Amino acid sequence: MTTASFSQRFLQAPPAPTSAAAERARDRQASLTKPAGSLGRLEQLAITLAAQQDRDRPAVDRVHIALFAGDHGVCEDGISAFPQTVTGQMIANFAAGGAAISVLARQLGATLEIIDTGTVSARHPQAIDARIAAGTANLARTDAMTAAERDQALMAGDAAAERAAAAGAELFIGGEMGIGNTTSAAALACALLDAPARALTGPGTGLDAAGVTHKTRIVEQALHRHAATHARLAQDPLTAMASLGGFEIVALSGAMLGCAARRIPVLVDGFIVSVAALAAVRHAPALRDWLHFAHRSGEPGHAHVLAALDAEPLLDLGMRLGEGSGAAVAVPLLRAACALHNEMASFEQAGVDKTRET
Repeated sequence: MTTASFSQRFLQAPPAPTSAAAERARDRQASLTKPAGSLGRLEQLAITLAAQQDRDRPAVDRVHIALFAGDHGVCEDGISAFPQTVTGQMIANFAAGGAAISVLARQLGATLEIIDTGTVSARHPQAIDARIAAGTANLARTDAMTAAERDQALMAGDAAAERAAAAGAELFIGGEMGIGNTTSAAALACALLDAPARALTGPGTGLDAAGVTHKTRIVEQALHRHAATHARLAQDPLTAMASLGGFEIVALSGAMLGCAARRIPVLVDGFIVSVAALAAVRHAPALRDWLHFAHRSGEPGHAHVLAALDAEPLLDLGMRLGEGSGAAVAVPLLRAACALHNEMASFEQAGVDKTRET
């Protein structure tokens, strides 16, 4: 796909889920052998999936997980407890099947692909080569990427959505790996929400209190530079993505928009993926109708991002690993919602009296 054709897609609003399918799903829920609302949020999950998939029997048997990796120039300012070489080492671990998301993908029978959007390490032979540069520039001092590089990252995400569609995916999960990417995500979220750095900057890979304080100062420096450089464009999502994002974060935004364009529901992971969702929703508000939110991350800034997206996640397990792992853990809930919706008997089928006594 050319840059021009993707830009045209990116400027178009995603389609709306099918209201008629949602209405039929609500009618079916009302006919099943249970008191109305007794299955709680599982009922609405099934209705939403039916509308998104335009099916009377929604399903999430075919799950496509795309894990985007990228490195960050801001690491030169000492904002992570781990060196950048870990990004490449973890790509090898994903490919070998030893990472958490690798284990969860096997358990779910999901497709797992690894996309290198720009790391400092040599490309792994089992990673899809979507390398834009050997990591972003240092966002505390200059724009993380050019507009052209941002568009390349968006296209890398859209290509993943295209592969998911070609595979017949019924659900898409985006994961991420990149030492330093909680710094980028925090800065991007702060710019989009007009929030102070201290509200969204957390420990990431395990910084102590002094490390979080230093990291917060770096985010503040990036926000000051961003506002001074871009003036009234400071909260424009496309500008903010290029100025403060990471290649893998922008690719996640592109993947979500690409999935919505192809009518594939998206299950959003934790803090970093939620920030990518926030940027994409700020650009195309209709995307919100295609998103499910898996879990509440232990990263403190996640609550602010979820609130901005009017999102109530399915799980709250204190997870903050990333990789798409929290989303993968939530898939059985979506599968349960579909199974209950599709397989429960109606009052009529079961010969159960639906009439209440007065």
